[in-house]
Amino acid sequence: MSKSKGDIAEKKACEYLISQEFKIIEQNFYAKKLGEIDIIASKNKTLHFIEVKSANEYEIAVNNLSPSKLSKLKRSVDYYLQNKKLNINYCIDLIVVVEDEIDFLENITF
Repeated sequence: MSKSKGDIAEKKACEYLISQEFKIIEQNFYAKKLGEIDIIASKNKTLHFIEVKSANEYEIAVNNLSPSKLSKLKRSVDYYLQNKKLNINYCIDLIVVVEDEIDFLENITF
């Protein structure tokens, strides 16, 4: 996926989250040598670290979150929490964007 398509998907994801009463804390947080967290949002005293995936088909988008990508994301989350000195409830979520459809999968694990 091109960067511009990814940016559009992230914008749609943020709009969706705001409509669901999430507060966007940060976007595109880069953890050195680990990777990037697409969106960090909060709701009900819980931080949500959100990966955004987009494709022409749902299955392709979901399968783009590989186990190695999820592992890097988890390490990036740990880095963020340590760097910000936070001790708070959190979860890792996935937002899948296919055209104008958005699917929000909370607290994903493999």
